[in-house]
Amino acid sequence: MSATTITRFVHEEIKPRIGSRILNSKEELLAGDLGPQIRELLEQRGVLVFPKINFTDEEQVAFTKTLGGFAAEIRGGEEIHKITLDVKENPQSAEYLKGSLYWHIDGTMNDVPILASLLSCKVPASWGGNTGFCNTYAAYDALSDEQKAEYDKLRVVHSVWASVFYYEPEPSLAKLKGMQAIGENELPLVWNHRSGRKSLVLGCTAHRVLDVPAARSAEILVGLREWATQEEFSYSHEWSVGDLVIWDNTGTMHRAEAYDPNCGRMMHRTKLQGEEPFE
Repeated sequence: MSATTITRFVHEEIKPRIGSRILNSKEELLAGDLGPQIRELLEQRGVLVFPKINFTDEEQVAFTKTLGGFAAEIRGGEEIHKITLDVKENPQSAEYLKGSLYWHIDGTMNDVPILASLLSCKVPASWGGNTGFCNTYAAYDALSDEQKAEYDKLRVVHSVWASVFYYEPEPSLAKLKGMQAIGENELPLVWNHRSGRKSLVLGCTAHRVLDVPAARSAEILVGLREWATQEEFSYSHEWSVGDLVIWDNTGTMHRAEAYDPNCGRMMHRTKLQGEEPFE
């Protein structure tokens, strides 16, 4: 009778309300046995850091597939997407990625956003270039009962064109119309997850709260962004070559922090398919 070896899942908290560091070896992670435990911890902690795990592209793809349905990139169907502001390396998305410097959730133009992103560091920035995360589950949980009662029923219009004004306050009309052609999407301010938990749906694509005066709409969206991104709920990851970070796109916001756009900073991304619509 053969014995079955059970791999022990080794992790430690980074901060009380967000982030855990995974200490298992590359071989243990690629075996796939830890997939369910990683998924469970990801929902609880929002962000998981695998310090200097040094996955190759092929290993990163294989590891991603141990966690759920693999989501190929929309353009070209490639498995690995290069995240960089270098137009030579990323001619199609470098301009679009300027919006990534501001707090956001990926996929607010979709009914079902991606579940998670996995980002590995190939070339860190010469200065800055951290990636910031905030736990929107924890931020919602910490609201008062009165705030929850107000926010639970609100709906918000999201649009990519709204994010343009964060990095280009006076865009050309042609650029504005090009971004507006992507469309808009109406989403709940508070996401009622199938698990029974709730999280805030915010970010630079959040354009206006429906059926609320413009000034009050701005107060709500700015106030909640300020609340959710405070130190208690947030974590800033300083990259080293070989690091891999996973974040729960359904329960966190993220942003790239300022860095020299000409420094060659290079990240490789894979994604997990969405499993739950905004509700």
